[in-house]
Parts: sequence; structure tokens; C-alpha cells
Amino acid sequence: MKAHAGDWVEVLSKAEILRTLDKNGRFDELPFMPQMFKYCGKRFRIYQSAHKTCDTVSGHYAGRHLQDGHHLNLRCDGQAYGGCQAGCLIFWKGAWLKPVDGPAQVQGALKRIPSPSEQASSSPRCTESDVLSATKRQGAGGDVRYSCQATELLDYTTPLSWWNARQYVDSYRSGNRTLPQIARGFLYLFYYYGALAVSDRWGRPARWLYNRIQAITGGVPFPRLKGIIPLGQSTPRCDLGLRPGDLVRVKSYAEILATLDIRLSNRGLSFDAELVPFCGKVFRVGTCVERFVDEKTGQMRRMNTPAVILEGVSCKGLYSGQRMFCPRSIHLWWREIWLERASIDACPRIPIPSILASACATGDKAASNASGVAIAGSETKAESQPSMVGSDTDL
Repeated sequence: MKAHAGDWVEVLSKAEILRTLDKNGRFDELPFMPQMFKYCGKRFRIYQSAHKTCDTVSGHYAGRHLQDGHHLNLRCDGQAYGGCQAGCLIFWKGAWLKPVDGPAQVQGALKRIPSPSEQASSSPRCTESDVLSATKRQGAGGDVRYSCQATELLDYTTPLSWWNARQYVDSYRSGNRTLPQIARGFLYLFYYYGALAVSDRWGRPARWLYNRIQAITGGVPFPRLKGIIPLGQSTPRCDLGLRPGDLVRVKSYAEILATLDIRLSNRGLSFDAELVPFCGKVFRVGTCVERFVDEKTGQMRRMNTPAVILEGVSCKGLYSGQRMFCPRSIHLWWREIWLERASIDACPRIPIPSILASACATGDKAASNASGVAIAGSETKAESQPSMVGSDTDL
């Protein structure tokens, strides 16, 4: 199905969708999840084309290609998956959608009733019960292993090399990104590698210049600085007791760097470059994350150190190299020590360039004293966590 971001579509009826699925509740290996049935017959706008996505399963975090995939602005509620709170954006195949003119549905429209012979020949191979049964299985140790679109991502996508120019053309033609957005993305990458900003040893002048220019223009500071806590030292923790609906301000980038080790981790949860544009801004808490399904294993994991999801805050794929312009809009997870309570009339804070320069220098020094530490520009995440950046080994 040819569709662009913003186009109206209608989700097919339950019966029509079941006819597209195999006995395991899949179409082209993409699972149709139980919570998706409640959207049958309803109309939505295409949020973004899902022609590409990011690999959060293998640990390589490279791009993946998906044929005829789409995102509506609908997320998994986790009800069929033990109450998982990751809130992943749902993938939809074009075969499950049909183009429509707008949000209004024609009242009293006549529907063609298939003949008995047509009904018999088009009987679904899959039932709603099959779809529900496919959500979990028994693991080797007797534990429950969940199976969803996130855990099975490698089955229905194919590898996508960063140099495949078609993905960037598709990002524009589908309406996912504008030409200025694509140009800014490539400008950052060219500067990152061309000016040696990627290098711990030689990149300090380039990072300093980047921050100076961004400070003057009001832009985002260099998003891949190092944390200042040496490896082996415990990173700090601060529990604010946040609840959904609470108003918070994200601390400045410099303040957050002070809570991270040189691998940009706080108690196992990584602070990725994609979080930097939100520093200093005010948001409401959307979800207090207590449990989530590990995309690599399908096992349910529980949090020990608090983390929250903020309303309207998701990965934009701005600084991710191989995952540039990924439309998956993964929720970003935040440690409470990276936040502070805010009042209704709160104003964003302005980062202090001198503090950032100090953090950069400290990180460079710490990195030079540590062996085998990945550089800040590497395209790897620390450990395994679904739908957010890094993973919580502290759990």
C-alpha cells in the first residue's frame, strides 16, 4: 500500500485481518498483537512510514528494512505481555490497512455480503485465540517468554546498510522527514567524523567549537560528551518519588554528565545522544517504569532503580549514525536523578558552556586512563533494554 505520513487509513475488520495471518498470528513474519484488534474498523492518520527501523535485539543497533510497513500513532498497552510498560510504537502492514478520504465514516454504507462459497474458500487459517496464544511460550527453565513485535523484529526485517541511499530518499518521499531535517542530519555526521569530533584524543577542539557555535545560535550542545565518573566507581542515585502527571524539568546536560560514568551509564541505564535535545526543558511524567519485556530474551524484567517515561519525549533518530531518521520513536527512559520537580510556570534553564567544556575535558582525561572503553560516538548501547536507551542491569 502506497501511503505517506498524514494520509488517512482505515484498519480492516477483524475477519479480514485474520484471513491475512498464518496459524501463528503473523503476516510476513510480523506478529499481529491482540491489542491491535480494538482498532479494527477505525480510522487513523499515518504517523510515519516504517520502511526502516532500528535493531534493538541483536545488540548491533544498526538499521533494518521493513517492506510495506507503517506506523499509526498507536502504542502497545502491554496487557497481553504481563503488563510491559515499554509502550512500543506498533507496526502495521499495508495489508491490514486501506486508504480512505478522511476521518468521517459513511453512515449506513452498504457492505457486500460474501456468498457461502466465498466464505468457505476464504476461511481464516488463524483465530483470535491463536493470536493470543502466540504472545508467550514456556522457556527452557519453565519461565514465561513473551513474543511480540519487538522481540521478533529480526524475523520480519532485513539488514539495512547505512550507505544504502534509498532509505534516505524514502524518508523524504514518505513525508517522514523534510529536506532541511535530512540536511542537518548529514551535516552533523560530516562534522562528527570529518572534524575528528569522534576522537577522544584529537576531537576536543572540534567539540569545543561545536559547543561555542551552538551556544551562540541557541542550538543543542555536542551530544556525545563523556561522563565524568571513572569506571568501577558507583554512580549516584536520587529518588524523587515521581508519579504520572508530575511536572519535571530535565536537568542541564552538564548536571547529567556529572551522574554518569565514562561509558555514559548511571546504574546500568545509558544516557544516549538522543536525550540531549530535551535537557533543560519541562515535561510531565507519563509512566513510572516498573517492568518491561527484554527484547533479547522475551523475559519480564523488573526495575530496582526508578526510571520514568516523559510525555511527548521519544527518540528522533537525529544523532544515531546507522539509525539516522529511524521512525520508530522509541520512548526515552530517564533516571530520576536526571530530573527535578518543576512548577507550572517553570522556565527552561540555559546550559553553561564553561561547565560543558569542563565535563568534556574531564571525560577526555578519564577516557585516556581507561582501556577498552568505547568512544562516545560508537553506535552501541550499553546492555539490553527495549524501547529506550541502554538497559538497567542494576534492576
